[in-house]
Amino acid sequence: MGDAIVSPFVGVAFWVASVALVSYSAKKVREEHDPVKTPLMGVLGAFVFAVQMINFTIPGTGSSGHLGGGLLLAALLGPHRAFIALVSVLAMQCLFFADGGVLALGCNIFNLAFIPAYIAYPLLYRPVAGNAASGIRVAAASITAATAGMVLGSFFVVGETTLSAITELPFTIFLLFMLPIHLAIGIVEGLVTWSVLAFVARTEPALLFVATKKAARPRFTAALFTIAALLVGGCGSWFASSHPDGLEWSMAKVAGSKAFSAPRDPLHELLATLQQQIAFLPDYGFKPDAERFSTLPSPVNIGSSVSAIVGTLSLLVAAGVAGMALGRKRPQTKR
Repeated sequence: MGDAIVSPFVGVAFWVASVALVSYSAKKVREEHDPVKTPLMGVLGAFVFAVQMINFTIPGTGSSGHLGGGLLLAALLGPHRAFIALVSVLAMQCLFFADGGVLALGCNIFNLAFIPAYIAYPLLYRPVAGNAASGIRVAAASITAATAGMVLGSFFVVGETTLSAITELPFTIFLLFMLPIHLAIGIVEGLVTWSVLAFVARTEPALLFVATKKAARPRFTAALFTIAALLVGGCGSWFASSHPDGLEWSMAKVAGSKAFSAPRDPLHELLATLQQQIAFLPDYGFKPDAERFSTLPSPVNIGSSVSAIVGTLSLLVAAGVAGMALGRKRPQTKR
């Protein structure tokens, strides 16, 4: 979501909720103290960042979608670590790449991080997957939970837009466009999630299955995800669809235009200026004063490749540092 469809009241309210959720998640990660999964937050967060850069075309619609990755992270890291990693991804996309609004960041965290980690995963994935020993159950759980999470997230986007009341997007009509397109995106996300989990089940089953003994540090799997993130981000972005994403497509169908101007109030203007100053690769490309690098003869989009590699490495460090900080044991105080 961008700031143009979010009011200050709704934006601030979801910011407050997101800060509270981050605090809760951090507390739970410290309490669990898992020396295996916590260090993987950086690697898997970087992988999700790279995967999110690839928009795929939805046939027959003129629209595109991209994976959220929330359910995948929750299945591999648990809901609390997944939420923290996703917040890192969304914050970096917003601040460094101007993807999503600063005011809308709280809404995006709720829709793309909270819903898959704390609703779709515990209420749908875990009951269906069971102890994750059955490939059929994991497949059914992945597709069901990913689709439900994506559709529920799109419902909240419509609700947040309606509550903001700064656009002329009718709730019912907007919803009728948003739900089907995100249903299709959710099915694709479920299939990809299932594929990745099936791979992990073969290479590092202790990360996924309910193991009877403690797992070793999954260095091999971590290395594979790191390499995959760099390759997917650096090369996969060349093949990303140029069609508008599900939200932009739905807005264009309802209002006749996918471009909405943000209200000219002090908070919107302040945050827009702040984002413009911080983002060094806006829209995953070079700033105008560095545009000469993107106009060099090349069959690929250099800006998107650089953005993917920089973002992947930055997420690897940022989420990794967060994981290490949260994974440290607190000294026991004497009473």
